[in-house]
Amino acid sequence: MRGSAILFVFLVAAPAQAQDPRDLVRRSIVADQNGWFRMRDYTWQATYVERHFDLHGTVKSTKAQKWETLIVDGQSYIRTLERNGKPVSPEDRHREQARLDQESARLHSETPAERLHRIEEARTQNAKIWGFLSEIPDLFDLQLEGETTVAGRGVWVVSGAPRAGARPRSREGGMLVKIRGRLWIDKATGQWARVEAETTGVITWGLFLARLDSGGKLTFEQTSVSADLLLPSHLLLAGSGRLGVVRRLIEDQELRWTDYRKFSVDSNMAVDPGNP
Repeated sequence: MRGSAILFVFLVAAPAQAQDPRDLVRRSIVADQNGWFRMRDYTWQATYVERHFDLHGTVKSTKAQKWETLIVDGQSYIRTLERNGKPVSPEDRHREQARLDQESARLHSETPAERLHRIEEARTQNAKIWGFLSEIPDLFDLQLEGETTVAGRGVWVVSGAPRAGARPRSREGGMLVKIRGRLWIDKATGQWARVEAETTGVITWGLFLARLDSGGKLTFEQTSVSADLLLPSHLLLAGSGRLGVVRRLIEDQELRWTDYRKFSVDSNMAVDPGNP
């Protein structure tokens, strides 16, 4: 009887605990990091578009590129397909294929110990990139707004803004306290189905003092590739800023990921970009 009572308390308490916003966000950061690492089990295509505007909001210039990411012995390899809407030349395709063949041969000759070391280094680097996000539950006041659906999947909606007097542990965490936003957390995977964020102060980074002004907006979305995995589908960053002390920027950058395919062919197999 006592065991049944304990089980009942656990079943009742578990859903309530799962909806705690700090716990939800903390677990979603881990789930999303694992999702990015599992991305190496797939190939995909991506299209990047960069638009520059004048002070009146008119597009001054556009730059675009489309590429395919292949997985060679667990390591990603990018092969350009188009530049500014035009397919790359046959000569460029052949040069990129030659580089792919060379890289494939190099990786294929690795010993098991060397390959394991390379994969672990990639995992460590991935953890470093995502590490500062683990500060979010401690830096932000988080509110569970409710539940809804995104692309037919159930999600929790969590909004957040930096706490007054929050002290980040890292340099990158210092950028977080100048951002507020909202997360749509997928119930099945624990990953981010959608993110919307806005800068509330000037963010500076890099050797060239790149700067994003207050009011910059970011939208990030992921799509389901299996019942237990979401992978990136859309990123849009828009805002004004400055590069160095002279160049003023008003632009948006958009990245779309498409055509995810589970990687299952031999790693040294050449793939014709015209007939993937």
